[in-house]
Amino acid sequence: MKSAYELAMERLEKQAPTTRLSAEQRAAIAEIESTYKARIAEREVFLQAQLQKAVDARDATEADSIRLQLSREVRRLQEECEDKKAKVR
Repeated sequence: MKSAYELAMERLEKQAPTTRLSAEQRAAIAEIESTYKARIAEREVFLQAQLQKAVDARDATEADSIRLQLSREVRRLQEECEDKKAKVR
């Protein structure tokens, strides 16, 4: 007798079969992830330094602006990364 989990997994597999990635695809995806992690880290370091300067200067509006910019740029880079990985798949 199968569990509810096993039955659900069978139905899911029928609806959207899993696809296997080739070694080249896995390598390309790993490279994309590595590149974008580095780009995100670079932007975070740069903007955190600017944010610290704004906080030290007690400029709340500038600090809020930098926080907003940081979140936008991280989100944009994550979306770019996911788009490129989807193209590889």
